[in-house]
Amino acid sequence: MHIPIGASQTVELIPFSEALLDETPRDYDANHWLYVPSFYTEYRYILGTRGENPLICIGINPSTAQPGDLDNTLKSVERIARNNGYDSFIMFNVYAQRATDPNAMDQCFNADLHRENMAAWRYVLGLYTEGRRPAVWAAWGTLIEKRGYLIPALLDMIAAGEEAGAEWYTFGKRSKAGHPHHPLYLRADSTPEPFDVRAYCETLQK
Repeated sequence: MHIPIGASQTVELIPFSEALLDETPRDYDANHWLYVPSFYTEYRYILGTRGENPLICIGINPSTAQPGDLDNTLKSVERIARNNGYDSFIMFNVYAQRATDPNAMDQCFNADLHRENMAAWRYVLGLYTEGRRPAVWAAWGTLIEKRGYLIPALLDMIAAGEEAGAEWYTFGKRSKAGHPHHPLYLRADSTPEPFDVRAYCETLQK
């Protein structure tokens, strides 16, 4: 379990650009894992594996997973990415604050945390080689309604994704309200379906 020590505004925030370049000795294989920050803390920008053709999965917020110690959600993400021909996966989140229970997320939006998370998002989108469009898996489930700031944060991510030519997908049955399925209880043989994320977000704003 990860229970936030308090509002994320009370935590010293390492800018993404600094966290990415941090050369602190790691207890994991940095040639295999992409993990920013490179140590366990109250927030997480990126967790994934390195490759030429990653599947980017977008959840709501990170929990306890870290390199070599994936939770069941991340194990499902890794398995589904592999079974669909991707050589790696990247777990990203709409909001970067760690909390096992989403009810413990910030009540008030942390604009600084979002700014750095967006810097991380643009970095992830830029990992794709020229001519290859980022493959993005919408996987936040009904939790997108948990906080009022999550939809605007997602809209920022979608806009950056459009600039990068991202292709969006879902796996599994969407909810009655059109929310994409969470990764945890998906079948291992699940296959992607194209997702009109812009049209989806327009329905959320009505």
